[in-house]
Amino acid sequence: MNIATKKILFKMLSILSPFSLLLLWEIGASLQIIDTRLFSSPSHIIQSFIPLLLSGNLPYNTLVSVQRILLGFIAGAIPGVLLGISMGLSPIVRSTIEPLISATYPIPKLALMPLILLIFGLGETSKIFTIAIGVFYLVVMNTMVGVLTIDKIYLDVAKNFGASRKHFYLTVALPGALPMIFAGLKLGMGMALILIVAAELSAAQAGIGWMIWRAYDMFDIEQMFAALITLSVLGYIFSLLLDMIERWALPWKQT
Repeated sequence: MNIATKKILFKMLSILSPFSLLLLWEIGASLQIIDTRLFSSPSHIIQSFIPLLLSGNLPYNTLVSVQRILLGFIAGAIPGVLLGISMGLSPIVRSTIEPLISATYPIPKLALMPLILLIFGLGETSKIFTIAIGVFYLVVMNTMVGVLTIDKIYLDVAKNFGASRKHFYLTVALPGALPMIFAGLKLGMGMALILIVAAELSAAQAGIGWMIWRAYDMFDIEQMFAALITLSVLGYIFSLLLDMIERWALPWKQT
């Protein structure tokens, strides 16, 4: 089996696997093996999408959540990359900051929600900050590791040629750490999707998380699953976008 055939086969498997799961789910619901009061069925869930889309309810709440996710992701990723590079290059910065990160990272970000709400209130800032802090930790740690794993010869060459601090960051540290930075960004995006739901469950009047909570209150299982599926589609789209950016930024990396 040649490489092209393998790629086609793997692509087909990636497409067929979710459809196979949906088919088994539908069969189980039809045969009453699955309790449809709790899990409904794919056909009923698909039908519930139509009024949600036509009313504009689902698109509006999706856009609200996407905006919060992107703002929080950017707010956490940029300082995470900058600080991670500094920690990787400077033993002084690393010795100062790493213990603080190691001590605070294990604290569940959801446990900080009451404190965040007290500080920032119920507005958008609290939701964006919750996402940002979750993204920050994953990006800063992966970026630091990426810089530390750069071959020392590249650092020595840059020093010998008298590279300025700016060029050292932009032409050595940043490109060398990019594979690990993207790994951190992908993990951070997954964390952002988790935290947006938690943030919208507790303090929101719109968003995917709010839709899930409202559906729970009304025992509307179909709407709840519709919101969950929308969230999973968002995660898949964000993952594809990050993969595309990674392939553009790292053309030499085999994925």
